[in-house]
Amino acid sequence: MHFAVEPLSEDTLLLRFGERIDIDLNTQVHAAARRLRTVPLRGMVDIAPAYASILLRFDPAAWDDASDRPPHARVEQALRAALAHAPLPAAGSDDAGSRIVEIPVCYGGTYGPDLEALAAYAGMGSGEVVARHAADVYTVAMLGFAPGFPYLLGLNPALHMPRRTTPRTRVPAGSVAIGGAQTGIYPRELPGGWNLIGRTPLALFDPRHAPPCLLAPADRVRFRAISAEEFSALTERPW
Repeated sequence: MHFAVEPLSEDTLLLRFGERIDIDLNTQVHAAARRLRTVPLRGMVDIAPAYASILLRFDPAAWDDASDRPPHARVEQALRAALAHAPLPAAGSDDAGSRIVEIPVCYGGTYGPDLEALAAYAGMGSGEVVARHAADVYTVAMLGFAPGFPYLLGLNPALHMPRRTTPRTRVPAGSVAIGGAQTGIYPRELPGGWNLIGRTPLALFDPRHAPPCLLAPADRVRFRAISAEEFSALTERPW
């Protein structure tokens, strides 16, 4: 694997695998993150994958020794050794070991106020938008923006739509949305400028749970269309 290492602070390194949003590159990132979690790297605090990078936090004291080399240099050497022989995922390959999570979604109406506008933009009926959106399996590229917000790769190109020119000040929790070439889910009420096409009754973030996030990077997501009645029935259901 080819990557650059950039120190961000005394206890943080950033591993850069590229500079673009790409499913194959993101697959490499998750493969590297899994590898780093399985090797005995002392003092590791957090390994957080993103689109094309991994943020790694470590305890500098765990890397102190008698040499004059700073902890960053010793950690980088250990990282490169750990990843030197890691298998490189094939382009376009699926991760058979990833968890698949089904997300029920009530599309359109008050649950997805932008569905009709997106359908008009795409030149198709709203039913076809729903069918295409629910037909694919997506990859959680990363969590960001807010705790538990999944950025999902794998959206059908026919459903790509620019973000709204005027963001909403309040987007309901559970809103399923499309912004550019991505789809995502708002974990709680937040401001946002993505196009809202539906809503899930599932809670994506709850600090009382362990782990607090329903989804994790590298998870696979499949959407399932549900009725308003089923939405109401599932609203009070725990994870």
